[in-house]
Amino acid sequence: MMTSVDADLIRVLGDPLRLQIVTLLARETLCTTHLVEETGARQTNLSNHLRVLREAGVVETEPCGRFTYYRLKPDVIEALAGRFADLAAVARANADTKRACP
Repeated sequence: MMTSVDADLIRVLGDPLRLQIVTLLARETLCTTHLVEETGARQTNLSNHLRVLREAGVVETEPCGRFTYYRLKPDVIEALAGRFADLAAVARANADTKRACP
């Protein structure tokens, strides 16, 4: 069953730039400089999106000198994907269930 936390996470991942960031971080741990180069977004805009992802628990940070590296937390994505898989299974199992109109 989807929760309000799931709904918040879906909203967070629904932003095109944040989804692009998550996709890039799925491949490798990157710093803000790398993400600016890859996305073409302004550093301040990118930092705001990274803050939202961090607060939602989607990414974690690793300080490295004067840089901050970002890493995707796959368990969070996996848990959300699992809830969607469960939802799809329920829909599949109930495909022929139809409530009669009054």
